[in-house]
Amino acid sequence: MTILHISQPVDGGVARVVVDLVRGQREAGCRVLVACPQGGRLAREATAAGALVLDWPAARSPGPGTLMEAWRLRRIVQAAAPDVVHLHSAKAGLAGRLAVRGAVPTVFQPHAWSFAAVEGVLAAATLRWERYATRWVRAVLCVSERERLDGEAAGLRAHWRVVPNGVDVRHHGFADRAARRAARMSLGLELDAPLAVCVGRLCRQKGQDVLLAAWPDVVRRLPEARLALVGGGPDAAAVAGLVRALPEPSRVRLAGDVADPRPWLAAADLVVLPSRWEGMALAPLEAMATGRPVLLTDVPGARESLPPGRARNGLVPPENPAELARRMSESLADLIECERRGVAAREHVIGHHDVRSVVGRVAELYRTILFAEFPGASAIPLSRRRTARVPGRS
Repeated sequence: MTILHISQPVDGGVARVVVDLVRGQREAGCRVLVACPQGGRLAREATAAGALVLDWPAARSPGPGTLMEAWRLRRIVQAAAPDVVHLHSAKAGLAGRLAVRGAVPTVFQPHAWSFAAVEGVLAAATLRWERYATRWVRAVLCVSERERLDGEAAGLRAHWRVVPNGVDVRHHGFADRAARRAARMSLGLELDAPLAVCVGRLCRQKGQDVLLAAWPDVVRRLPEARLALVGGGPDAAAVAGLVRALPEPSRVRLAGDVADPRPWLAAADLVVLPSRWEGMALAPLEAMATGRPVLLTDVPGARESLPPGRARNGLVPPENPAELARRMSESLADLIECERRGVAAREHVIGHHDVRSVVGRVAELYRTILFAEFPGASAIPLSRRRTARVPGRS
């Protein structure tokens, strides 16, 4: 089977999902190609995982160049002649569906709905597009039941599949007390201070501004507490400004973008992600695999990613700095309870979010869309789609 993944963005959780799928599909003997822009981690890491990477210049957001991007993508698909096209996130979903238009069995994976990220006229236009474009895919793959239900409630009519995100539990191993101490020493962190860590792209979606609004109240309740923000992104300068404006900015560490977040997860007592929207965030799953408890906002995917019965300890309302501060303070004040929750979290991830089971379920979906009939799907053939093949592993 030849699989073509198309992705924009090229960093963050979406890129890690694509790389994990590539690795598992190559191990299963598939020929895997990835079309994406250069300059991010995805191209480099997908190549290392065994994919043939095809350069697809594309901006992160829709704009005047989107139609040209779709035309280039159509040429890539014609040459690659894949059995399945797998589109990742809103931008690739837009250009990819315009390019392929059902001529090749296509899976669209939104990784959080585009219409949840915008407001007003743009939200209405985005929603109309999503309702229309589902005709060109064999299946919409959601990473949580909440994401699927939100799509249905918005009026999308699709062949739905839900496969929760997973992480490589071999790569993200359990970090015990000795590992925590070693990580803090290597990162230049205080060895005994209660530490909250936020791993995520610095952007409005991830809510670091809400976290920093809550932080002074955490320090008032727990003066010895420390915070680390790990990640880069378009709001890096704005976030740095918010940190400088804090009463005690030295209590917050801006780590920037890092190649490997595992030392920061190992160093943490608590991992916090105050997102405004998600599909199912990957960073909390990686944190739990490391043996760290998480505190998340109650957005799509968050509740489903937690161990059963742990929502009371692990969820807060979105955009609520006061409640976030209260819950962070309570958690960081009881580090023994944090350790206990972390052990339970790793057991849950091993049982429910191992990436190997994700790869298997996605492969099952591919087989379904290749060999089952999907009435009502419309397609516009790609001319000469089988006349040229891109060299690569077979």
